[in-house]
Amino acid sequence: MMKIILILLCCWLPFVASAKETLTLDWIDLIPEKERQQYNQQGMPFMNHEGNQVALQKRIGSIRPELDGSEVKIPGFVIPLEGDENTITEFLLVPYFGACIHVPPPPPNQIVYVKFPKGAPVQQLWDVVYVVGKLKVQTVEHDLAETGYMLLGTEIEEYDDAG
Repeated sequence: MMKIILILLCCWLPFVASAKETLTLDWIDLIPEKERQQYNQQGMPFMNHEGNQVALQKRIGSIRPELDGSEVKIPGFVIPLEGDENTITEFLLVPYFGACIHVPPPPPNQIVYVKFPKGAPVQQLWDVVYVVGKLKVQTVEHDLAETGYMLLGTEIEEYDDAG
């Protein structure tokens, strides 16, 4: 009987440990693999720049439903939406500086709407940062852009190339 319990524990514990593991994502990871050839290195869809029309957000691309509920860590730039002069409680996380400020914004699968209830210190958000939390596959409509993901943020970490 004890042998069976030990075998079960040995087999079960790795699954429990891996279930809580935080995934470190790059922006390309938010795009389904079969669609990645439609995007350039900045996560923007390849576009036709002919004509004088205003470039609007491209609603191309899908999200990855299998990421729903995952604990993730993703680097990005912050565009503040809610908070005060000291802390930000809601923001857009984008893959490159100036996204959503310049036209057109990235497609929805390249913008993450972040809710950070405990508030992130403003001075910590000027450069690229890692945001850690639970990722939800959820469309959020905002004046600046539509997003394909929402993150319930729990931590802000200093960015480093090592991940």
